[in-house]
Amino acid sequence: MDRTAPLATIAAALRRERERHGLSSAELARRAGIAKSTVSQLEAGAGNPSVETLWALAVVLEVPFSRLVDPPAAPVHVLRAGEGLAIPSEHSPFTGTLLAACPPGARRDLHVIAAEPGPAREARAHIPGTTEHLLVMAGRWRAGPVEAQVELAPGDYARFPGDRPHLYQALEPGCAAVLVMEYV
Repeated sequence: MDRTAPLATIAAALRRERERHGLSSAELARRAGIAKSTVSQLEAGAGNPSVETLWALAVVLEVPFSRLVDPPAAPVHVLRAGEGLAIPSEHSPFTGTLLAACPPGARRDLHVIAAEPGPAREARAHIPGTTEHLLVMAGRWRAGPVEAQVELAPGDYARFPGDRPHLYQALEPGCAAVLVMEYV
């Protein structure tokens, strides 16, 4: 997969949102808890960002995750299986692929996530008011706020606050789910 176009999208969006907030690269990096060189690389269209890095930046910039990774949309958008940019976790066998970003006037993003058994994908709190909707397509998952995790099987749905620390963990091979991020 050609990662050049997605990296260019991330670079332009990150620079735009950072400048909108009037932040230097160093200050954005400090607030997000990442290296300044990482911010510089991303704004240059280089690097290999993890989902944790992009979420940390989105939280500091007070924007949905999709605002950093989704290019401008065409009127009809088809994303074939396996074509989306799958962004891996640094700490667990987890990937997230943005399917549809929040259009103007709406406050939600649509993702497909996949995971294999191993360490949980621990997510920091997202922007205030975020709600996550998880619909399991395959496998068994443990998910939800750190203090109120639930086990889910194919066809199960869970809604929980995304503005608190939460996790996703595959309990068997081949786990897949649809994740809707809702923002207020």
